[in-house]
Amino acid sequence: MVGYSSSMPGWLEAMLGEKFFNPCMIHETSKKNEKNIFCLDCCSSFCPQCLPPHRPHRLLQVRRYVYHDVVRVDDLEKLIDCSSVQSYTTNSAKVVFLNERPPSRPFRGSGNACLSCYRPLQDPYFFCSLSCKVKELLRSEGGLWKELRECEYLPLSCELDEGQLTPDSILESASATSSASSGGGAAAAAPVAAGTEAASRRKKRTSAGSGSGRRGGDRAALPEMASRRKKGVPVRAPLF
Repeated sequence: MVGYSSSMPGWLEAMLGEKFFNPCMIHETSKKNEKNIFCLDCCSSFCPQCLPPHRPHRLLQVRRYVYHDVVRVDDLEKLIDCSSVQSYTTNSAKVVFLNERPPSRPFRGSGNACLSCYRPLQDPYFFCSLSCKVKELLRSEGGLWKELRECEYLPLSCELDEGQLTPDSILESASATSSASSGGGAAAAAPVAAGTEAASRRKKRTSAGSGSGRRGGDRAALPEMASRRKKGVPVRAPLF
């Protein structure tokens, strides 16, 4: 991989160079066939249908956050120190980006920035992704190996259910989640509002009817009064 050397462990170089969420060629017809699991022992990625033979191996689940690959900090911390990499909280879990992202805006020299790609960061972080940290540590002799941790057993942090197999539905940006929630709420509230309005109209009609009971009674008495009315002006018989 460009920018790395053989002085780094094989699993790390393979993971940072892997293209996740591509369709699995073995399970092309499966509904959920995105390659989102990485095996440290085999240095390869695969889809959930390929998981059973790798159960005894060290495994990492890769997720998606704003269309980029991320890994949970709790899982990655068992392999390498991530305290200096900026993390993001999504779905109640902290995640870090695996690879460098294009800068969102030019860095003008004020504030904190990534030591590798100069992407603006929050304090007190020094790197925007794991890849940026690895690049910087490789410049100093033995710097990377000091950050690595021994890990002989690394199972998946949670079982892969249907929801977690969908990459973009699990880790979405906060704005997208808020928009979806507000849109769904408005759609769900529409039938309720319509029902409330209809009930209000019925109540008004009922109130109007009870308030004008006398008028209603007069209308009910009209047929009886009409039947008692004379049919016309009486005409006297002529006198002879």
